[in-house]
Amino acid sequence: MHVKILPEHTGMLFIYPEERMRAMWMKNTYISLDLLFIDKNQTIIKIHNDAKPLNLKSISSKLKVKWVLEVNGGLAEELEIKLGDKIIFL
Repeated sequence: MHVKILPEHTGMLFIYPEERMRAMWMKNTYISLDLLFIDKNQTIIKIHNDAKPLNLKSISSKLKVKWVLEVNGGLAEELEIKLGDKIIFL
């Protein structure tokens, strides 16, 4: 919240204690973001591209997830990230 700048190739990782459906919104976020919804197997199961700044509409994972990674809008396309890709946490 209140994000006005996100350095290039960085992100915000939301870590949840249990896997379940999640919803995000862009309230008080002033930049466009791509949202990557990641399940317990570290697989990207949904990508929401270019979430609009300050939008109050809920963005649902629609499936159970354990993590949500927010990156600058357009980065998922730039890096050719697609459904089924893995996020490896070291």
